[in-house]
Amino acid sequence: MAQSSRDQSFFTRMAMNVAKASGKPATFAIAVLIVVVWAASGPLFGFGDTWQLVINTGTTIVTFLMVFLIQNTQNRDGAAIQAKLDELIRVGKAKNEFIGIEHLSDKELDDILERCERNRPHAVRAAQARADAKHKAEISAARKSASRRAAAPAGRRTRAKKSA
Repeated sequence: MAQSSRDQSFFTRMAMNVAKASGKPATFAIAVLIVVVWAASGPLFGFGDTWQLVINTGTTIVTFLMVFLIQNTQNRDGAAIQAKLDELIRVGKAKNEFIGIEHLSDKELDDILERCERNRPHAVRAAQARADAKHKAEISAARKSASRRAAAPAGRRTRAKKSA
């Protein structure tokens, strides 16, 4: 089901590899090292305009490129999550009308959200009732167990006194 790396575009393969590498501690350490070397070279270049321009230009270029990389990564992740959710809705007991709602207009999405919010109090009350019933059953079972434990030693002590 997964696409082979040969079927993916050059940009997608590059974006995936750069995203994977940029999230590693070694990449962060290299970035810190670059900043430290730049800062340490300040006295050598007299803290001049060119010295400052080097770091400013470098960070601007990296930031500019990372924006597109991050957006590509989020688009792929969002699409993958959406496909998984759609499949869960399709095979589960959820309403199939929710499949593909990410393609609706903002007004249509707001209408669906309002409808879900109207149903929310009922769902919360039902969940609370189930939790309360479970809690009451647990308390009842604990009381019965405690009374059985309390009754057992007392019964044994009474029998021991009668035989003596």
